[in-house]
Amino acid sequence: MKKTPERRPDGRTRKRRATSILTYWTLRYFLILLAALAVIVAVALYGIRETAMENRSRTAAMLGQEVADRVKTADGSLAIPADLDRILDERMGLFNMNLDVCLLVADPQGNALFTRPRMTDEQVRQKLDPRPRSGEPEYQLIKTPVMGEGKEIGGVYISQFRKTPAYGSGELLMFVSVFGVLALAGWLTIYLLSRKLSRPIRRVAESARQIRNGRYDVDLDIRTGERELGELVDSFRGMAGRLHQLEEWRELSLAGVTHELKTPVTSIKGLVMAVRDDVVTGEEAKEFLDIALQESNRMERMVADLLDYNAFSSGNVAVRRDRLDLKLLVSEIVYQWKLPHECDSIEIDYAFPDEMIYTTGDALRIQQIVVNLLNNGLQAAHPDRPLRLHIAIREAEGRIGVEITDNGAGIREQDRDYIFDRFFRSEEKKRRARGLGLGLTYSRLLARAQGGELRLRSSGPSGTTFSLELPR
Repeated sequence: MKKTPERRPDGRTRKRRATSILTYWTLRYFLILLAALAVIVAVALYGIRETAMENRSRTAAMLGQEVADRVKTADGSLAIPADLDRILDERMGLFNMNLDVCLLVADPQGNALFTRPRMTDEQVRQKLDPRPRSGEPEYQLIKTPVMGEGKEIGGVYISQFRKTPAYGSGELLMFVSVFGVLALAGWLTIYLLSRKLSRPIRRVAESARQIRNGRYDVDLDIRTGERELGELVDSFRGMAGRLHQLEEWRELSLAGVTHELKTPVTSIKGLVMAVRDDVVTGEEAKEFLDIALQESNRMERMVADLLDYNAFSSGNVAVRRDRLDLKLLVSEIVYQWKLPHECDSIEIDYAFPDEMIYTTGDALRIQQIVVNLLNNGLQAAHPDRPLRLHIAIREAEGRIGVEITDNGAGIREQDRDYIFDRFFRSEEKKRRARGLGLGLTYSRLLARAQGGELRLRSSGPSGTTFSLELPR
């Protein structure tokens, strides 16, 4: 078990011992179950006791009525039959009333004519006056009047102890047994359910510790029927796979970034040293310096891409929200981009709607996105055919899409899901051009910052289409 910090009143922290989910929930559910069963048993025992006391009162009233009928003579006077004790033995044995039960027959003046068991006059007076001296009455007095010729000629009094147990040892044993069986069954059920719940959680926690220690090849072969636990395991399995993939990409990307930055540095160093050591002179030395300058420009662009991405990811780049004429803006961007490539055989055609198209966004950021897509199209040019770019603006569902389609070699199917991941570069692109693999990642971030989206619409051997979606 682990310990979690707990703050003391003096400000210091102390570690509190943490329990497993199995122990925590099993113990608490068991205590709740015991409390609930105890309440149920107490209510049941109380109800049985009250019902038994009520039944005893009715039985005593029936016995009193029978005695009253037997002590009344035909002429309307009181007379105690000689076999009254035998009759009482039979009735009390039948009704199970032979514990702490007193019976007496008295005249209207309170003089006892018959008592069972034998009592003194003082005891008789106390029985006939059951008023409590403190708290609840100790005895319950049931009186059955003896009527003769329309008047009360006496009474039969039955006094029984109120606190006499209404249930015997057998009933108590049955209650204890039922209580124990229910408690054991409840605890076993709770334990099994908690164990079933905690097992996949423990497996996930153990896998999380492995990932924290750098081991991403975790084995989460957990099968559970609960939908929530299944979703948890599947999500964690997917997260572990994604982390493993990202870790591999991080290592490869770091090596790739290092290589891409080291290559121009090495090239520049070699070219400059050749000029300094007079290995080359004249026009050749000037050509070496021009190449070194080009390499430094490439390295500068890569460093700028890395700085821009880091700045935007940390939220340090502001994005304007201006009303822009999208047709005019895209035309100017494509025109400016084509100027340095006049010598290349590039064919560009447009498919713009006739009406004016306005959007809300940042012209500079839109230019960065479009220029990056145009550069990608240029880098993807097929060696066997001239580059052709198709620029289209389409409207759909309140949004505007700027689509840029090239007729290049296309993107491999296994690479299409990763082209927007940072530092990702396909093998073909690594061979064709240098870079850090941040262009599409940064462009998508810029599009989303303006309330839009950048998507790969389609790609194949005949070309690739990207779509920049912006709000209308």
